[in-house]
Amino acid sequence: MKRVIAIGSDHRGYNYKEQIKNYLLSNNYEVKDFGTDSVDSVDYPDYAKMVGESVSSGESKFGVLICSNGIGVSIAANKIKGIRAANVFSENMAEMSRRHNNANVVCFGGETMDLDTVFKCLKIFLNTEPEGGRHKHRVDKIRMLES
Repeated sequence: MKRVIAIGSDHRGYNYKEQIKNYLLSNNYEVKDFGTDSVDSVDYPDYAKMVGESVSSGESKFGVLICSNGIGVSIAANKIKGIRAANVFSENMAEMSRRHNNANVVCFGGETMDLDTVFKCLKIFLNTEPEGGRHKHRVDKIRMLES
């Protein structure tokens, strides 16, 4: 199994991005860090695009995006063909985003979530398999909307 995770954030998600990156590395994932590299103001769509394209191309298995509340990066990432980005803020949402929606990018709010919850959600997201069946059929319909 490919264990490459693409990660990116804007300036308001930078501190969490760095801590999430260290968590992933300590759990034997390879991390492709697309930035940002400081708390200086940047535009979140740029980082969502880079992470999304890495996942969409197959270079990375999953993506992780962080902005102040997770909304902006999830909207931007979902514009990329093949991306199913979920703005997750609970363990149940992390599980269902994978189990029912086969999400391939998880988005977090660096100013709306505590880091312990982020780590719990991330672990669930990375270790939950899609359920398939009627849910696969629905995910396939999402792909048809991209054409």
